[in-house]
Amino acid sequence: MDELDTKILRALQVDARRSNRDVAAAVGVAPTTALDRTRLLRERGIIKGAILDVDLPSIGRPVQALVAVRIRPPARRVIEEFRAWAVAQPDTLGVFVTTGDEDFLLHVAVPDNESLYTFVVDRLTERAEVADVRTSVVYQHLRNDRITPVHRP
Repeated sequence: MDELDTKILRALQVDARRSNRDVAAAVGVAPTTALDRTRLLRERGIIKGAILDVDLPSIGRPVQALVAVRIRPPARRVIEEFRAWAVAQPDTLGVFVTTGDEDFLLHVAVPDNESLYTFVVDRLTERAEVADVRTSVVYQHLRNDRITPVHRP
């Protein structure tokens, strides 16, 4: 990653749908240079894709929660099976595999508190490997979508 790569990433993080011509103008290079460098960032796996940011209340999912889950036994097979189940749930926005008191942190979005209760009590705690669950309702979800690369000498 050099300074030009960083500028291109910054430009695309502002709006991933910008045209190559707009990116080139924003970073001060020729369109062919911007296209080649962006292609290389994708090939190197630095740019993995573009994510559509959806307004959750507008699609009927205004209630978000973080659900901390402890799994027993903490065996690789059990963890991998639970992870696959959790990420496949239609209410799941994100799955974090963690250390500490909990093994997973699930970020979910549901229509209402009753749906959250159903997710936790009827679907999650019914799984044999789930030993403990703690749920925290999210009041606000703010995200930094413009992260700057760290340059190491």
